[in-house]
Amino acid sequence: MTFSRQISRRTLLAGSITIGAGALSGCVPLIVGGAAATATVVSDRRSVQEQANDKNINANINAALKEQFGDSTAQTGDTARINCNTFLGVVLLTGDAYSEKAKTQATDIAARIAGVKSVSNQIHVGPLGTFGDDASDTWLTSKVMAKLASTYDVPSRAIVVTSHLGVVYLLGIVTQHEGDLAAAATAEVSGVRRVDKLFRTITPAEAARLDNLNNKMPALSQGSSSGMGESSAVGEASSPKAPAAGAAGSGGAVEVMPIK
Repeated sequence: MTFSRQISRRTLLAGSITIGAGALSGCVPLIVGGAAATATVVSDRRSVQEQANDKNINANINAALKEQFGDSTAQTGDTARINCNTFLGVVLLTGDAYSEKAKTQATDIAARIAGVKSVSNQIHVGPLGTFGDDASDTWLTSKVMAKLASTYDVPSRAIVVTSHLGVVYLLGIVTQHEGDLAAAATAEVSGVRRVDKLFRTITPAEAARLDNLNNKMPALSQGSSSGMGESSAVGEASSPKAPAAGAAGSGGAVEVMPIK
């Protein structure tokens, strides 16, 4: 078996326009250039230690996946090409696998890593995506991040974005209002087939406290883009439904992936 690490490819552009130094796990970019139309500048709401923990988890999962599937840059012959994103110990797996067995193996590998609280496996089973597919996902991610950065009352720098096959995953710590606004804005972006909200929802008071605390500390610089459902706790999300085809510019449906 061979495994081709796709994290940098699908989030390459996103990583190149990361806002400041704040990012997520080893494959989690945070947001974009340009001034966000928000009342205040909000950075990653995780503490520096939490960011470091997520980054370490991500690195360990990537190493374990490489050990299991091998490491190849060739697209032919691959059995799985997986993106891994970690947020507060919750791991989001996206990408492609030729078989359900490979998909299940990826979940098992991630779940064994120290510090992992749960694994949301959203890997698509079927033919592996092409470089063109990767480029499309990267472009879509960048458009969504730009949209969030220009949407009033959305703390774009606190939201992680990753995309696969037209499905956009939004991850971060937000209030109910912020999460709803972010999902609605994302659904308006051309090319988005579905929006999955994987947020940890907090109260406005808690958001203000975290913003005041974390904006006083230096952000942890990390790699590229990625965890949570609308709940204050952490758990496993269900597998995604097949994306509904949508006309360009029509926007996508919004679905919630609950974190138990």
